Order: sequence, then C-alpha cells, then structure tokens
Amino acid sequence: MDDCLFCKIIEGKIPSSKVYEDEKVYAFRDINPQAPVHVLVVPKAHYSDVKDAAKDQALLGYLFAKCGEIAESEGLKNGFRLITNCGDDACQSVHHMHVHILGGTKLTDKMG
Repeated sequence: MDDCLFCKIIEGKIPSSKVYEDEKVYAFRDINPQAPVHVLVVPKAHYSDVKDAAKDQALLGYLFAKCGEIAESEGLKNGFRLITNCGDDACQSVHHMHVHILGGTKLTDKMG
C-alpha cells in the first residue's frame, strides 16, 4: 500500500534498524521501545491486521515461528512476550499486521 508506514520500511524507503529479513517477513527494532528488547515482525505482504492475515494461515504460522527464532537470537532465554494489536480499540497505530517481541527484563503481569 502506498501510504503504509511498514510497507515503506520493508521497501527501504524509510530507514529502520533491521534485525531479520527473508522472502516472507521483515523484523526491525521499535523506535519507541517498551522493553530492553522490542522488535517488530511484519509480513512483507500487506495485511491490515491479524484477522486479515488469517486468510493465509501458513504465513501466520511461519511468522510466529520466526518470532521464536528472533527472540532466541536476541538472547531472550528466560522468556518473552508476543503482542499483536487488532483495530483502533486495541491501539493498533499502524494498520499493517505486526507482532511485537518484548523481553530482556522481567515483564509485569499487567497487560493494559
């Protein structure tokens, strides 16, 4: 999509701190980290949210498997949190499906 921030990042039109890339996903560091490790993992194909991405369940499985691999490569041996926001009420600020990997410290149990 022409106006999608994450599509522009994937295309290299906007700089990012790349963590991982292959033919299906792109991962980069969040510019406003909420934990010592805060990586965003996005499918290269544009899906507006996780409900939209559910059209391609194989891709979702692949993306979540990559999240685990990326977390391990980031040294998150004691655990990590995966978050995907879906829609405005969930505070999804970029409408391109993405997963946040958070870790590197003991996270609180508060989710909201």
